Amino acid sequence: MTTSLSPRREGSGLTAGPSRRPRRGWSSLLYLLPAFVFYGTFTIAPWVQSIWLSFWNWDGIGAATWAGIENYLRVFTDDRLLVALRNGLGFIVFYTAFPLVLGLIIAAVIAARPRRGSGFVRTVLFLPQILPLVAVGVVWRYLYAADGPINQFLTAIGLGDVARAWLGDFTWAYPAVGIIGTWVTTGLCMMLLLAGIQKIDPSLYEAARLDRCGPIRQFWHVTVPGVRAEIVVAVTVTLISALASFDIVYVTTGGGPGDQTIVPGVLIYKLVFTSNEVGLACALATVLSAIILVFVAVIGRVGRRSA
Repeated sequence: MTTSLSPRREGSGLTAGPSRRPRRGWSSLLYLLPAFVFYGTFTIAPWVQSIWLSFWNWDGIGAATWAGIENYLRVFTDDRLLVALRNGLGFIVFYTAFPLVLGLIIAAVIAARPRRGSGFVRTVLFLPQILPLVAVGVVWRYLYAADGPINQFLTAIGLGDVARAWLGDFTWAYPAVGIIGTWVTTGLCMMLLLAGIQKIDPSLYEAARLDRCGPIRQFWHVTVPGVRAEIVVAVTVTLISALASFDIVYVTTGGGPGDQTIVPGVLIYKLVFTSNEVGLACALATVLSAIILVFVAVIGRVGRRSA
């Protein structure tokens, strides 16, 4: 006697195979709708409007006239705008490269030799991240003043000839402002990288020690590969901060002396509220946005390849 199993019983309404899962449909997106509305209203819509305005000559009050790509041509031919873009790109060294190296070294030292005061050190280094950047700029402007603590210290140790009005010096104003950016972002890089180091399997360090690897070789062959994901995050965040910098530069130098420290963020502000060139400012902002998106895309692709 043979029996056959039918995948479907007549009239039973039952089917063999995996059980049905309840359809979620679009209902799950309702939870994200408030965030989408907020982001679209206050970020996407103004950005799209800025792109539209970049094709017009407008003073912000009167009637606008069509400019086409004229404003974009000025962005890539006007010396002042090119200097602002160059300075913004140069800040990547101070906002990204220096903080990343310093943060990685500090994080590695804290993780390798945890001591009682390490928590205090982490707090002090991370403190600039929770301070308003305007307040940071005011404090550093006082430190850099001609009669400020930095020059007083240099004079006290016999280096009075080195003292100068740092933020008013055509040679030293740019690196002086860049050092502020390094001070602000080093703590963030340190915390991100320290979190990554603490996730590394201790057995990897033990194996490296058994292979007679010293601290430096352990750092290069275990620590650095183990925090690649955190490095990508740190580079992305700090690079955006460098290219979109405004607060520190505006408070400390206002873009001076001359245009030595002018950056796109400050120049956009001046074009809108001082020169009444809204269309040109929007074109510069659009170019800056495109540069940031390209950098972020490249960093993301490199990070995925190295993962």
